[in-house]
Amino acid sequence: MKMLWAPWRMEYIRLKKPTGCILCGKPGETNDTANFLLYRGVGNFVIMNSYPYNPGHLMVVPYRHVVGLEALSDEELHEHITIVSRGIKVLREVFNPGGFNVGINIGKVAGAGIEDHIHTHIVPRWQGDTNFMPVIAEARVVPEVLDETYQQLKGRL
Repeated sequence: MKMLWAPWRMEYIRLKKPTGCILCGKPGETNDTANFLLYRGVGNFVIMNSYPYNPGHLMVVPYRHVVGLEALSDEELHEHITIVSRGIKVLREVFNPGGFNVGINIGKVAGAGIEDHIHTHIVPRWQGDTNFMPVIAEARVVPEVLDETYQQLKGRL
């Protein structure tokens, strides 16, 4: 059996797991760098996914704890989509991906990991970024640490 080493994961394993909604809690904290929070708008914020599919995996999140898009005000919804568009533009400039997956998983059966706080994923994609690792080893290889990605995106949204 081959071993995959990811020593930075030990920090997460040892962390006390938060209670409540992590998406509600992060913008209330003051250390945006430690939380990978990239942008604070009026009704929405942008945070990097701590368990990304690819480098630059962002989430656009309303501050209000709501289950679906239909619960957002027109202003919140407009800002949300505007930030998604801006996120794509910045990721294109910084990382030059070949494409993007942009999605919202509404409900557990739709794949929502955090099912009661709506958020939009922006995942940059490159030709050949999928390989045998998820199938054979049940693991994804992300070639850049989150801190480096954060520093490249900080202040650009």
